[in-house]
Amino acid sequence: MPIVNRIADYADEMRTWRRHLHQNPELSLDCHGTAAFVVARLREFGITEIHEGIAQSGVVAIIEGQGEGPVTALRADMDALPMDEETGAEHASLVPGKMHACGHDGHTAMLLGAAKYLSETRNFAGKVALIFQPAEETIGGGRIMVEEGIMDRFGVSEVYAIHTDPSLPLGTMATTRGPIMAAVDDFELVLTGKGGHAAHPDLCIDPVPCALAIGQALLSVPSRNADPLKSLVVSLTTVQGGSATNVIPETMRLAGTIRSFDPEIRAMAERRLREIVEGQAMAYGVTAALDFQPNYPPTVNHAAQTDFAVKVAQGVVPEVLDEIAPSMGAEDFSYMLEARPGSFLYLGQGIGPSVHHPKFDFNDEAAPLGASYFVKLIETRQPLRA
Repeated sequence: MPIVNRIADYADEMRTWRRHLHQNPELSLDCHGTAAFVVARLREFGITEIHEGIAQSGVVAIIEGQGEGPVTALRADMDALPMDEETGAEHASLVPGKMHACGHDGHTAMLLGAAKYLSETRNFAGKVALIFQPAEETIGGGRIMVEEGIMDRFGVSEVYAIHTDPSLPLGTMATTRGPIMAAVDDFELVLTGKGGHAAHPDLCIDPVPCALAIGQALLSVPSRNADPLKSLVVSLTTVQGGSATNVIPETMRLAGTIRSFDPEIRAMAERRLREIVEGQAMAYGVTAALDFQPNYPPTVNHAAQTDFAVKVAQGVVPEVLDEIAPSMGAEDFSYMLEARPGSFLYLGQGIGPSVHHPKFDFNDEAAPLGASYFVKLIETRQPLRA
């Protein structure tokens, strides 16, 4: 594979960086140790324009090329997941209850590798903005960084990202034009009736039948309310209530997630959720407290930028799939793609345990590929003028 020779020389360093990050995972916006490690490496590379504390622990670094030109942003997420690791690796997490199970340690190492090369060579016009982002897995660090003005502040014209994929062979990249990942909305619902002895339901207001009716009705929304040619997932994932066989509970708690691509479908699903909850609560005589939580929008790749990214990828890896089916998963890079044109690609790391699995580990052999893609993207997008 045509990995940039100089980046191939960085392979051992990227492995060392990545494994340090893997051993020291941090969650959500609290990625201060990770950010400090990133900043230390950037300064070692000779990068002087470094902005810290964006979205609490996010970092943006600017590398100036030679001469006038646009500003292209490259993004890596930094946060880990609240779960115990089961890889058995020598570099396994040293923090109980936290692990890098989604490859963000690898994403950060790849962007550091690209940063080192770009800062050494400066073989491009304009500037590169390196975005190291916290809280992809939780509250949307990407949204916060956009809301704090990074696109306007640093004059970003386009933005790109990659994500490791353990369902693709090493040396394969994949993407699509238009929606590539779904919007996500979550909900929690508490039904309150009147508890009592199960032998005397006539003296109670039982929330259990209402919970069952709501669950059944919600699962009919995709098949009976949505356009069958437009994707919609409604998953009821939590049903909690009761503590004994002879006790009718006072309350029932339900929670779930809604995934969609189309704005009208998304709005319809929220409306139907509210209608179903209100109607069933009235029918069963219980009170309902619904907490609807709009979350990440769909991740939508821009066609022209995706065409460009595919051509760059074809010069780095032997196989590029450019019409993959969208995923119902979600990604807060969506906010950056709403703010600026760009593209999101998957990088195959070889077949293995899925992301968010306790046995997942980033494959360090993929790092030079990802770093080479970032470098070629910048040098191709912003070539030096003769």
